Amino acid sequence: MDPLRISTAQFENRSGDKKYNLSVIGTLAAKAAAAGSDVIAFHECSVTGYTFARNLDRAQMLDLAEPVPSGDSVSKLVDIAARSGITVLAGLFEKDDAGRIYKAYVCVDGNGLIACHRKIHPFINQYITPGDRYTVFDISGWKCGILICYDNNVVENVRATALLGAEIIFMPHVTMCTPSPRPGSGFVDPELWKNRAVNPEALRAEFDGPKGREWLMKWLPSRAHDNGIYVVFSNPIGMDDDQLKNGCSMILDPFGNIMAECRTLGDDFVTATVTADKLTQAGGYRYTRARRPELYRDILGKDHKPVQKVAWLPRQDS
Repeated sequence: MDPLRISTAQFENRSGDKKYNLSVIGTLAAKAAAAGSDVIAFHECSVTGYTFARNLDRAQMLDLAEPVPSGDSVSKLVDIAARSGITVLAGLFEKDDAGRIYKAYVCVDGNGLIACHRKIHPFINQYITPGDRYTVFDISGWKCGILICYDNNVVENVRATALLGAEIIFMPHVTMCTPSPRPGSGFVDPELWKNRAVNPEALRAEFDGPKGREWLMKWLPSRAHDNGIYVVFSNPIGMDDDQLKNGCSMILDPFGNIMAECRTLGDDFVTATVTADKLTQAGGYRYTRARRPELYRDILGKDHKPVQKVAWLPRQDS
């Protein structure tokens, strides 16, 4: 496989403002393409905004969501990819002909839709239907997968996607800086964002501490390392509805090392070149080949009722 130049972006989206969000996606995609990138990835629900959807009823969600690939936003993403000559990955809410709503993440190039993943573990709104399959597809000879935010916290999803052949997994998120039972977690004061030009050190301390990046570094590198894959992590920065997010979009190699990371306090992207040699040099390659599934097939496949609780969301009754 030839080396592939991948960019991952961060930006401050506007809730429900698809026109604005697509304009930022278009600008960053053009800049990445001009700098030599083949692919650029954006965060979960980067087209629509995310956190505000927790307050929407079913009718409002249906109004926000679009069909894939025939909806206007996917068409605009294809236009962006065609104009810039770059493959684009971005997120939105999807609806199908039966009125089901999904959390979707699409990959497009100038010729149209390449792949669409529906989030397996959605929770931002009670009217979203969980996805029921993994997603593996091809970009320039590389096998790629998509897992959205919480999908990646369930380790079986990452391993399954890797076993299906994924060498690169795109992991779009809207995460960090929210309350959790985990010690040290919590919201970051939006006033720090407003005053970032005056006191960037205070904001960076919160963004990089246990509320943010420090937590991410406890688990994200292990997903890359243990599975021997490249990870492309994308996350917004700035206000997402009433919650402040810390960005730090990054690309990790199969050793779990950070190859590139956004460190500015604003809209940005970083780029790394992925090469095939690391896929077989990394320990994860040996670990997956050494598996003995006869020992744990029945354990991992045992019937189980999923329980999913998110501390910062209000109770959602069906």
